Amino acid sequence: MPGRVVLGVAGGIAAYKAAEVLRGLSESGCDVTVVPTAAALRFVGAATWEALSGKPVSSDVWTSAAAVPHVRLGQVADLVLVAPATADLLARSAQGLADDLLTNVLLTARAPVLMAPAMHTEMWLHPATQRNVALLRGRGVRVLEPASGRLTGADSGPGRLPDPSSIVAAALDLLRRPAAPDLAGRRILISAGGTREAWDPVRYIGNRSSGIQGVELARTAISRGADVTLVAAVMDVEPPAGARVVRVESAEQMHRAMADEATGSDVVVMAAAVADFRPQAAPAKVKKDGGAGVDLHLEQTVDVLADLVRRRTGASPLIVGFAAETPTDAADLLHLGRTKLERKGCDLLVVNDVSHEAVFGRPTNEVVILDSSGGQREVPRTGKAEVADAVWDAVLAQLG
Repeated sequence: MPGRVVLGVAGGIAAYKAAEVLRGLSESGCDVTVVPTAAALRFVGAATWEALSGKPVSSDVWTSAAAVPHVRLGQVADLVLVAPATADLLARSAQGLADDLLTNVLLTARAPVLMAPAMHTEMWLHPATQRNVALLRGRGVRVLEPASGRLTGADSGPGRLPDPSSIVAAALDLLRRPAAPDLAGRRILISAGGTREAWDPVRYIGNRSSGIQGVELARTAISRGADVTLVAAVMDVEPPAGARVVRVESAEQMHRAMADEATGSDVVVMAAAVADFRPQAAPAKVKKDGGAGVDLHLEQTVDVLADLVRRRTGASPLIVGFAAETPTDAADLLHLGRTKLERKGCDLLVVNDVSHEAVFGRPTNEVVILDSSGGQREVPRTGKAEVADAVWDAVLAQLG
């Protein structure tokens, strides 16, 4: 999977984080050529990029002109990644300018182009920047949504460079599957992680969901061009770069968030492990009293997936459910899945066997994707990113 990557670095304070992106790509086996802008070299010098990449670095089209780098680099790259992509770089790229080596590479690239913006909030939200981003995305460029958080100085808001590890993961996704963005223009809502149901101010009942599969669904959807909102319960992993994240904890919060966010979505995927039962929470911490124990009365929570199906009008959004089962055998797994698919009323149901600690917190999964017309696709044990791609292939087949 690893390939030849051109790492473009634009002139923003987040340029120092690109060193971590470079290291992550190199450690994944990628052959990385760094192309900084002249402004980027004022933040991080050429010696740093050369030491980390093992290659000479230039920002202009005149150095080593006999090798025609302004054309060759873009032609031979398997991926062009720009991190950070400043407002200026986005504007120049959108207009097709070619006044330095990086913008020349962007014009000659025939491989996928991925940009990770970083700038002040006002600059990101400015209509000119948003127009440039829309123009680039319309050409097939993957422009990630920036993260929200602390910016230069005391300011905070959207515009922060996504975590370098998330940028590396997004880049590796594109190298793994460099096809055209077949989910471009689709608005996708995904839930992930496990809910916690409090039984006093200190304690809770939870489940073993790590959120890995939901995050991989979000990450692969983004790399395939989708506009993704992730409703994240408690997870062991960070959300992917480029997703808009809504944080929740309880089943009730998950229900409200999913109902609110489903409006206007093309696809809704309920990958979260939502608690089926919750206790009646005590107002104060329950103390040990020397007795035999504590009796908790559990009441059923709302069925979020079934409620989403009830709420939709017509065939939109397409709704995908997940079912974690502990069957006796393969036939029982299919029976449980078909029964749940009919009861929930969703369009697709992804069923997996979670017995023997084979799924929770693991990097691999094995599923069967069932559709409401009786079809099924078995996905043998593989990485959770590959499982996610199989789910999106099934979704596209339903969307037509």
